[in-house]
Amino acid sequence: MNAAVLMIAAASTIAAASASASPWPQWRGPDGQGHATDAHDLPVRWSETENIAWKTPLPGRGWSSPVMDETRIWLTAAVATELSPEERARRAAALATKLPMNVSGPVSFHALCVERATGKLLHDVKLFTVDDPQPIHGLNSHASPSPVLADGRVFCHFGDYGTACVDAATAAVVWSNRDHRLNHENGPGSSPIVWRDLLIIHCDGSDTQAIVAVDVRTGKQVWKTPRSGTLQENPDLKKAYGTPLVLMLGGREVLVSPAADWIYGYDPATGRELWKQAYGVLGFSIVPRPVAAHGLLFMSTSFMQPELLALRLGDGSAAPEIVWREKKGAPSMPSPLVVGDEVYMVSEKGVASCLDARTGAIQWTERLGGNFSSSPLFADGRIYVGNRTGETFVFRPGREFVLEATNPLDGSIMASPAAVDRAIYVRTEAALYRIEKPAATGGR
Repeated sequence: MNAAVLMIAAASTIAAASASASPWPQWRGPDGQGHATDAHDLPVRWSETENIAWKTPLPGRGWSSPVMDETRIWLTAAVATELSPEERARRAAALATKLPMNVSGPVSFHALCVERATGKLLHDVKLFTVDDPQPIHGLNSHASPSPVLADGRVFCHFGDYGTACVDAATAAVVWSNRDHRLNHENGPGSSPIVWRDLLIIHCDGSDTQAIVAVDVRTGKQVWKTPRSGTLQENPDLKKAYGTPLVLMLGGREVLVSPAADWIYGYDPATGRELWKQAYGVLGFSIVPRPVAAHGLLFMSTSFMQPELLALRLGDGSAAPEIVWREKKGAPSMPSPLVVGDEVYMVSEKGVASCLDARTGAIQWTERLGGNFSSSPLFADGRIYVGNRTGETFVFRPGREFVLEATNPLDGSIMASPAAVDRAIYVRTEAALYRIEKPAATGGR
């Protein structure tokens, strides 16, 4: 089966979320499934000195993944005001937690625009400043949710800190708001999606849990639906950082939304809850985005003792049925990936697994090395996934593990890669790279 057929099989139930024609409009690509449908002739090997078309240092800090139109790339970043060592220690001690937490003074939130052809930083748009930001986990940033491109506008979401819309042509701020407040505990993580004329965001904190839609033209709330499932008593187990997915089920679009302990189905136009399904195990701090193929939805319960669940979707009128689950190697942060008849997952500890998508039978398990937060990408017949020490592993999909390359870059990889045409775009903690074979040499 060729690569094009594999991608169609994996994404056949995905509904178009927006009229945008951008080649990479959202986190994990056009269908949100981690497939680069038009990428070709991509490099297999690279380093700081090999197959790098350009490298652009980025201001501030952010784990958001790049999105792009035909000529420009957009990302988000946050610039924190440093506290004195004494004040930082005092605030950290006041948190009364054993988790590695970062505290800061005022934080400004930015939209960054980079020219695709040259890597030139075209715009650094300051959206707003928050004087007293929540603390964030040591593995998180204030700018972890990825932006969305739709109909000439860039939608930048920062969870509790606020949401803003930027005109992609002029870099002018169209609107911004901080209407949807919540306690993340560990910082923001949920990326928004655009569906028709709505920007849909998750608001799953330790204090309040809901899903919200705002008008893309004004930023005003259109609907808000509280989560209805019974949650754990411990507030820390009520939070989640999930990103929804719109699927075509039974002839209509259904908004599939992972949250703490439950996955929900909603009417995206009204926010009306259609169904919910309990995970059957503890599930909180949900980070991985679900993927769909073969009439099944694949998602991870994320933290503590994560499990990968496969749910039979049906026609969308009733709650999906859990048909299999797998504990071994289930990811707490990277999203799963479906290619053809297999589902792939990479655990936070660096164990990659291939399972039969329909049955859950494990085909292989291999240790890649390092720790992982970034989600894998399927592009040009290969799977690419980066770890927190800057290495990107390249291997072939299939029922035998074939590692083709391990590619080092300077700095941690927390964001997920993008691939368009002949280039792969990788964001590290300090820079954005365009990785591409020189046209004249045709190297690997």
